Amino acid sequence: MASSPSSQIISIANLNKEYPNSKPVIRDLSLSVAPGEFVSVLGASGCGKSTLLKMIAGLSPISGGSIRIDGRAPEGARDAVSFVFQDSTLLPWRTVARNVELSLEFEQVPRPQRASRVAAVLKLVGLEEVHDYYPRQLSGGMKMRVSLARALVTTPRLLLMDEPFGALDAMTRNRLNEELLALKAQQQWTTLFVTHSITEAVFLSNRIILMGANPGRICEEVMIPLPTHRTAALRGDPAFLDLVGQVSRSFGALHL
Repeated sequence: MASSPSSQIISIANLNKEYPNSKPVIRDLSLSVAPGEFVSVLGASGCGKSTLLKMIAGLSPISGGSIRIDGRAPEGARDAVSFVFQDSTLLPWRTVARNVELSLEFEQVPRPQRASRVAAVLKLVGLEEVHDYYPRQLSGGMKMRVSLARALVTTPRLLLMDEPFGALDAMTRNRLNEELLALKAQQQWTTLFVTHSITEAVFLSNRIILMGANPGRICEEVMIPLPTHRTAALRGDPAFLDLVGQVSRSFGALHL
């Protein structure tokens, strides 16, 4: 993007990731993400998408280059970042509310404040009626809402999402896509979203990053000039279908 690095919430320059005695996972990757953007990352399995998110979150060390989150190294910016993993990763012995408040416990937020923040975020994701349920009592879609609530309760500026809806059926996935955009409109966080679904990426994103493999690198960026307010009806719009086709052709060309 054309704006200066200081105006970006994510600034990555010449990023490299290697493991001992193996081929490079990511080589010379540069990326900037502006506040409020929703950027999806598409690529074949093994191209380094999840590794990229983990490095941005400070969960995996970099081998070269730099990552800055609001001008800080990832290890110093964890207060601004939340991560939603592929699996809901809920603790089965804790209720919905107690799973959501876990990160606040780690931050030593006083109990009364924890309770009010958890109640507010559960209402936001439509789970206030099941606050005392255990994970075994929830559907797959409800578990992912709990995982999202747990990420949002810390009021992050940057939300990293690693294919969170990939294991869900198509109807649930579509509904959660719509709910996610509605929540983003209210909360105004920035999102970097990994997915294997071209349709999902087009529906959610302002911009799509196409990654190639061996080593992982950015091959193309596709802007998504769709209205900010997106509903289920958009999936039948010719402009939407044209963009799905465009991204599909670009993605296919990377893997010929």
